Amino acid sequence: MNFSRILPAVCAALLLAAPAGAQTVIKFATLAPEGSAWMNVMKKFAGEVSEKTAGRVKFRMYPGGVQGDEKDVVRKIRIGQLHAGGFTGVGIGEIAPAARILDTPFLFKNAPEIDYVYGALDAEFRGMFDEAGYVLLGWAEVGDVIILSNSPVKKPEDLKAVKMWMWEGDPTAEAAFTALGIKPIPLSITDVMTSLQTGMIDGIYGSPLAVLAMQWHTRMKYALSLPLTNASGAVLLSKKVFASLSKEDQAALLKAGDSYFRELTRISRSDNAKSAALLKKAGIKFTDPEGKSIVGEFEKAGKAARNALAGKLYPQEMLDRIEKTLADFRQPKKSK
Repeated sequence: MNFSRILPAVCAALLLAAPAGAQTVIKFATLAPEGSAWMNVMKKFAGEVSEKTAGRVKFRMYPGGVQGDEKDVVRKIRIGQLHAGGFTGVGIGEIAPAARILDTPFLFKNAPEIDYVYGALDAEFRGMFDEAGYVLLGWAEVGDVIILSNSPVKKPEDLKAVKMWMWEGDPTAEAAFTALGIKPIPLSITDVMTSLQTGMIDGIYGSPLAVLAMQWHTRMKYALSLPLTNASGAVLLSKKVFASLSKEDQAALLKAGDSYFRELTRISRSDNAKSAALLKKAGIKFTDPEGKSIVGEFEKAGKAARNALAGKLYPQEMLDRIEKTLADFRQPKKSK
């Protein structure tokens, strides 16, 4: 029997019998709970990706932190147990530390500033993720972060009476609270409620939506109306998995991501505004800084924190460029 003639024919038959496009199942994890707006949008995104790729690309979801904290998810992506994640700044920082510049305290004043800076530096941030082995499918803003406590905070000095929690291992939060003159208590996010119940901490921070979802507000009395920061969020996919897809499927993934995660940011902002109203309805008293000079004190502490992180998380040049971009954007537009 002439195997040299039979083998090519067998190989050709096997190729013809194989499916036109092998299916890729992307294992995705996030802290966002099942039923949340975040997960609802994520499921719509996954549905469109499946439809546009004729079922070649599907997602398997692990919501609600079932795969662990964000650091656990990053580790599992690195070893191939997971392929993608929805991250807050803490997870983003594990992947591309310089991107944490977006989470530094009192950097932004409003949503137009946020959108402008994200747009201006989008290519640069994508390059950071690419170098780290990830593809950015889209930004998914967590939203403005507020400080809640059991004693009123109207000026930085008031924070010295607060036993403030800090998400363990978060350098931007540590720099922010250090600049504000307090020493926070580092804990995993999963330990916050227990620590509130025992009195180990009596101050927390988070977006209004997250604070409500975690039920932390049930242990709080006051909230500072001036946001500490705007928390970034992103959906990141392993570059290795992305590279295994056809060009057509890659394009479908990126197009759907751009559309759905822009919408998610819009929904997040709307839901956070509604959540702030619900916090007030639940009895949380919002306090305002005592005048422009006090706002200036908070902003001065924010600048000190940003400078303290320069050369550690991100280059000084990058910080200078972003601050100049914001200063230029804030200038009154001249009429033509």
